[in-house]
Amino acid sequence: MKLITRDTDYAIRALRYLATNKERIVPVAELVGKLKIPRPFLRKLLQILNKEGLLESSKGQGGGFRLVCSPGKTYLVDLIEIFQGDLKLNECVFKKLICPNIKTCLLRKKLVGIEKYVIKELRSITLASLIGEAV
Repeated sequence: MKLITRDTDYAIRALRYLATNKERIVPVAELVGKLKIPRPFLRKLLQILNKEGLLESSKGQGGGFRLVCSPGKTYLVDLIEIFQGDLKLNECVFKKLICPNIKTCLLRKKLVGIEKYVIKELRSITLASLIGEAV
């Protein structure tokens, strides 16, 4: 199990770079060069972030992407949910069916507690904190 997938990792890298250049539109070619992320893959991620309202895109010569979300109000857990869906440590599925022991399973109770703790900690991490900006 990966807590953060490649999509989420690359999206965070792109958002961090855009957050440090928030006063200007950053061309995709610059992002590709600085972040070493394959262009088609990066464009797909940037389009998703644009659709989610975190970025603004400009087309044509001088085009690119600009951060429009507040780094202090953009949380790591939100990015994980955009690219990975709900954060679950265990889905309690056995042979494509909900496990029959779901209500009495002691391991599930422990995992639910860990899951809540992890989500709480992830909710405390903002884009601003990842670029060292005071919130």
